Amino acid sequence: MTSVGDELPHPDAPSMAVEPDHPEGAVDALPPLADLPAAVRARVVTWAADVVGRAPTRDLSASLQKVARFAPAKRALRAGAVLADAVQHDEVFRAMVAEHAARQPADATDPSTVAARALLLRAPDAPELLTRAVAGQEHADARARVGELEHEVRVLTARLTRAERHLAAQAAAPPVESGAEAERLKKRLREQGTRLREVQDQLAEQRAQAQTRQQALTEELDRVRAQAQAWREQAEAAAGRADAAAESVRKLRETSDGRRAADDRRLDLLLQVIESAASGLRREWDLIGGGPAPAEVVASGMAEPATDRRTGDSVRVAAWVGLPGTHLIVDGYNVSKTGFAELSLADQRDRLVRQLSVLGARTSAEVTVVFDGAAVTTTRPFARGVRVLFSAPGIQADDVIADLVRAEPTGRPVVVISSDRRVADHAVRTGARAAPSSVFLALLGGG
Repeated sequence: MTSVGDELPHPDAPSMAVEPDHPEGAVDALPPLADLPAAVRARVVTWAADVVGRAPTRDLSASLQKVARFAPAKRALRAGAVLADAVQHDEVFRAMVAEHAARQPADATDPSTVAARALLLRAPDAPELLTRAVAGQEHADARARVGELEHEVRVLTARLTRAERHLAAQAAAPPVESGAEAERLKKRLREQGTRLREVQDQLAEQRAQAQTRQQALTEELDRVRAQAQAWREQAEAAAGRADAAAESVRKLRETSDGRRAADDRRLDLLLQVIESAASGLRREWDLIGGGPAPAEVVASGMAEPATDRRTGDSVRVAAWVGLPGTHLIVDGYNVSKTGFAELSLADQRDRLVRQLSVLGARTSAEVTVVFDGAAVTTTRPFARGVRVLFSAPGIQADDVIADLVRAEPTGRPVVVISSDRRVADHAVRTGARAAPSSVFLALLGGG
């Protein structure tokens, strides 16, 4: 007996035109497909072949994109190993196959289809259904073996009949050198009879085993049906209790809403009286609103110490960047050459900009990174939420950073990242905060 799963080529077969590739670190949610019964494995591969032909190309890996170009009838046959590997290791593709399996009509008469569907959908009774599929496969194999043995019995019986007829004809013929021929025919007849009895014994044994397995499967099916009926009854009882509880909650909410509405109305009337009294007092006393708070008046006359605008603590830098409306200005090459000088300048820029994009998305800060642009001939790297600037020829990135700090309005939090003392000193004098590149790299690495 053959099936689609039996005809799947080995992954190393020369007819394969693609190689499996799956994301590293994917967690297998299925038992190894190679250990599944052939019929269950064939059903999973067939569903996977259907999904490959319908899924958008962007959702498929490189190997599955190659499989999608096969003719539909040849996908499971020629690329079965690749499809099985993708179902085993690619979680996204496995989810698409499971969704496709869930939409298929349920065929309770086919244990292999039921087991494959339960495995993909991670049903709690999947191991039990798989055991039933294995037993069903063994029962089908046994029935096939019984059929083969019955056919062999018929063939041997026909041969024995022909041999007996031939022996009878030889016995009726004149005895011309019949002794050796008769002995040969008798020996052949004995051999055929012995072989026939052996085959009949095997057939009887196979029939007994098949009947035993069929009886065990019938008992198992009855047990599963009874268990399913009990589950349905429990589910119906639980649904009834849930409906009753929901009705009780609804009635309680209606009662509490009515009481709350009355209490809220009394509170609203009281607040209206208080607001009217306060408004009358303001008019009577002729109060003038607005103006700074007393603490703000005192604080405005005090200069913030310069030491509070510098830090070597990454936790404090993270707090600065997390302030509402913060503008983070980064001395690009000063940071990248401190953290990953072994990379090329282009790779340094790309890596730093990606890390800044993650930080900006996490803190909602405005992020600007400035690079010396005299030697740059390629396009600037792009990342969402990061402004990338290159200084013009003859102008250093330090000067561009100074212009950015001066352009900010007084009171807005501005954080400058650079280990260049001249850049940091200018930022602090202008009212910004400063931190060295090593501290900022610790923040990026820990984030």
